[in-house]
Amino acid sequence: MSVALRILDDGAWVSVNDDRRVSVSELWRFDDLDFCGCALPDLVVENFQQVGVDGRTVEARVYGQCIECGTKGETSWLPVGRIVDGAYHDLDRESVLRRTRVPCVSDRI
Repeated sequence: MSVALRILDDGAWVSVNDDRRVSVSELWRFDDLDFCGCALPDLVVENFQQVGVDGRTVEARVYGQCIECGTKGETSWLPVGRIVDGAYHDLDRESVLRRTRVPCVSDRI
């Protein structure tokens, strides 16, 4: 079964099978020391840059700003949901998100 993933409205939404499921203006906490020097950055998500899948995990790279130190930039791949039996299920983005892929050189360009 295939699932259609798209970024809509100039990066404001992640669409799964033509339903808007994940939006910007959320606060995400994640563990990625490559983003900024904060132990657990709290990121205000401003824009979705890319969306993809890794197995059943729906993941995104987002642009945003850490509210602790002010660093702005793009994250590594972070999980936002899962596909189970063809249906999308949100992940709790208020918990600590852990990146889904190890960054490679092309991810940092």
